[in-house]
Amino acid sequence: MTRIGRWWVVLGLFTAGCLVMTGNAFAQTVEATAGYAAFVDDAPIGHGLVGGLARWQVTPRLSIGPEVTYMKGPRSDRDLFVTGNVIWDLVPIQTPRPGRVVPYVLGGAGFFRHFDRFGPLSFASNEGTFTAGGGVRVWVMPRVYVGGEARVGWELHTRVGGTVGVRLGG
Repeated sequence: MTRIGRWWVVLGLFTAGCLVMTGNAFAQTVEATAGYAAFVDDAPIGHGLVGGLARWQVTPRLSIGPEVTYMKGPRSDRDLFVTGNVIWDLVPIQTPRPGRVVPYVLGGAGFFRHFDRFGPLSFASNEGTFTAGGGVRVWVMPRVYVGGEARVGWELHTRVGGTVGVRLGG
C-alpha cells in the first residue's frame, strides 16, 4: 500500500470511529461542510472544500470535536486538514427549535498535509495547523440546522463555507 493509501485508511478509521460512538454520551451532532478557501500567495490560490465534523456538547455553550477538511486546488494541488475544535455558542443550546439562531466562535488545531505534483515529481509535506473564526447556525427542525461560517488558518488561508448539521443524541 502506498504512503498516501495508508493516510486514507487512517483517516477513514478515525472518521468511522467518531461516527460509531454516537449517542447521549458521545457525539451529539455531525456536520457536513462545503465551501471555498483561498491560500495567500502572490495572488490568492482558490480551493474548493468539503469536510465533516462531530461535536460533543460539554456544556450548553461549549462543544468539542474532530474535524476533517479536504481541499482541491488548481491542477494537482490537494490539502487535508485534521483538527480538534473548540466551539463556543454565544447563545446556549438548551432545546433547539425551528427558527432559533445560534452564533458561535471556534478555534481548532491539528495536522495539515499538502500534496502536489511538479511535472513528473510528486510532493507532500506535513505541518501543524490551526483555524479560528465564527459563524451562525439556524435550526430548521428540532434536529437539523443549516449555517455559514468564515475562518482564517495556517497554512495562511481564509475560508467560507455552508454547513448542514444533524443532532443525533440528547
